[in-house]
Amino acid sequence: MKWLADVSLLFVAFIWGVTFVIVQNAIAVLPPLLFNGLRFSLAAVILLVILAFRKEVRLLTKETWRNGAILGVCLTIGYAFQTIGLLYTTVSKTGFITGLSVVLVPILAFILLKKQPSASAMLGSLMAATGLYLLTNGSAGSFNIGDFFVLICAFGFALHIIFTDTYAKSSSALALTFVQILSVAIFCLLGGFVMEDWQTALTAANLGQFSVWSALFITAILATALAFFIQTYAQKFTSPTRVVLILAMEPVFGAITAYLWIDERLYAAGFAGCLFIFFGMLLAELPIQRMFFSKSALHK
Repeated sequence: MKWLADVSLLFVAFIWGVTFVIVQNAIAVLPPLLFNGLRFSLAAVILLVILAFRKEVRLLTKETWRNGAILGVCLTIGYAFQTIGLLYTTVSKTGFITGLSVVLVPILAFILLKKQPSASAMLGSLMAATGLYLLTNGSAGSFNIGDFFVLICAFGFALHIIFTDTYAKSSSALALTFVQILSVAIFCLLGGFVMEDWQTALTAANLGQFSVWSALFITAILATALAFFIQTYAQKFTSPTRVVLILAMEPVFGAITAYLWIDERLYAAGFAGCLFIFFGMLLAELPIQRMFFSKSALHK
């Protein structure tokens, strides 16, 4: 079952990487919070219909509502700041900065759960930080407000992975996914109606544009309802370490898609930064200490 969970998570990374460009095109028309509000609302409706069809509405317990709301807050931070960041920075930079959530996981796990990070995790974090510096200060462009927003989003996604590992084992995957998706929809819609010009944005002309309605349906069905159900279910059978390692492929898929679709290129410093971040993410998950001591034991 573990191999199936891993393959499913790789598919999730692919979906999320590909949809960076789709979302960026859509938010050129709809404001970020309203776009996410509509996207997650549509996904929540789909999941509720599935819950009712499977007769699993009874699994929406008080604990599931509480845990799902916490996960929803983390996702709201992630998606709200990521989508806002896309207004000011590039798809490639957004993908790789978001990927820093991989190396944030062991650090936040130590702060919140008192789990001591390994030497490899700390080394990977330093390597990824170096990559972030190269990526945002090389020819890819200086560090801007969009990069800062996306960095905040990385913290949100890291917290989501940590808490999903805690909550997924005690709740129905479908019910927990529905509650967290519904929570994000509510938070984003409230934020959109308060902070954005919804009267100008939510017009038939805007919603009728292909880039908008196609993005809403693709992200709602594949990148939200399906993807988060897969992640929630998969974390019943695998560890956060394996989850973040596999999801590290998301920014790679994002950069490839940006290159093939909109010919967005990274030059020498930016490409080097991407490599540092990617290998830092991989290094953060390698059991260096265990490998070192095992080799030492063999030579005794």
